[in-house]
Amino acid sequence: MDPGPVKIFTDNNVPRLRYIAGIILSDIMGLRWELVTDKRKLGRNPVINYSEKKVENAFNIYPSGLLFEQDTREITLSVSYWKSLPVFFQAPPGYDLPFDIFAASFYMISRYEEYLPFEPDEHGRFRGKDSFACRNGFLMKPVVDLWAREWEECLIRKFHNLAFKRNDFHSLVTFDIDQPFKFLGKDIIRSLGGLFLDLGKKTGEAAERYRIYTKGEKDPWDVFDYLTDKVKESGVPARFFVPVGDRTEFDVQPSWHNDDYRSLIIRIMDEFPIGLHPSYLASIQQSRTLSEASRLKDISGSGVVSSRFHFLRLSMPQSYRNLIAAGISEDYSLGFADEPGFRAGIARPFSFYDLLSEEETDLKIIPFQSMDVTLSRYRNMDHDMAFDTIKKLVDEVREVGGFFVSIWHNTTLLEDEEGIKWRQVFEKMLEIQSS
Repeated sequence: MDPGPVKIFTDNNVPRLRYIAGIILSDIMGLRWELVTDKRKLGRNPVINYSEKKVENAFNIYPSGLLFEQDTREITLSVSYWKSLPVFFQAPPGYDLPFDIFAASFYMISRYEEYLPFEPDEHGRFRGKDSFACRNGFLMKPVVDLWAREWEECLIRKFHNLAFKRNDFHSLVTFDIDQPFKFLGKDIIRSLGGLFLDLGKKTGEAAERYRIYTKGEKDPWDVFDYLTDKVKESGVPARFFVPVGDRTEFDVQPSWHNDDYRSLIIRIMDEFPIGLHPSYLASIQQSRTLSEASRLKDISGSGVVSSRFHFLRLSMPQSYRNLIAAGISEDYSLGFADEPGFRAGIARPFSFYDLLSEEETDLKIIPFQSMDVTLSRYRNMDHDMAFDTIKKLVDEVREVGGFFVSIWHNTTLLEDEEGIKWRQVFEKMLEIQSS
């Protein structure tokens, strides 16, 4: 018999609680639910009591208060363990959970700590190593999903007629095309300048550059046939992110007017979806985000729906507000550059909650867990260790029926000695994702 919707009883019907209840109860568990502030409306439905006063026959969760606040503040958190999982926002004795699962999940998913003052890295980013999850040793765990799974077992013991949905594992491989070509895509002055520099170095690159320009040989960084062929063989979905911003110290792609570059973008589009790779400054300058979205639309002939910021530069909440203003509906930037793992503690997409305006938005966030540059440069892993790390993350996501997303660059997967080794890691990753 259908037990009806779960009723969440609370003293305050607030947007933070509605948001996180939607993620945990609807998105992860697949339950119908209603939030009520009048006990007379509880009926005989399963009840989750989220108030300080106990409710008989309900599942009682102690509210820490975080979801009833507005704005942000410094919070001192400590970690304890429940069913071998790290938890925080602990509850007093006598409640049905030893912690406030709604507050802890909201703290992680909203990226609450990133709204507070922090010491940024050289690119203005929040460091993974400084995150609460990394400092307490659980960055490699999708704790929100794991909490939800354990809570399901508690709920079913209390309310025997509840039925939870099954979550199936999915994956996506993504590519950031920061530098599509080594030689092509440059204007005549830069091309000639590069040729003369190569002649002076006597490394053989001058002859290579000349053959590419005059005899139509393939640029050594154009490995896109390899990428698309391997992805299609695996059956794993893929998405490519392309930059079209103005050149700066950190934006070195060809001009968006360049014929070689435009042809490459269209060539990729024939095989897989593309998204915008907003430039280094676009994360903090809305005008650039708007302009670059318009440029990509001009090349592709269709609207831009997805994005990932160059250098993974995120400034909460401005960067996401910029995307919303540009009409972008999903972003793939959420993950740390310096550490692999689960930046938001969850292994599935979710909508962005703007903590400054206190509202849930329509922007969908698709977090990633692994990036080639993180493993090779930031963590200085060898190829075996890199694959072991990727496999551990895939296993974690598979266990909770989540969504595994990785980032790769064409310049990592070249046909040189180092590139061949990373290709082996890449291909093994595709294999375990599709198995």
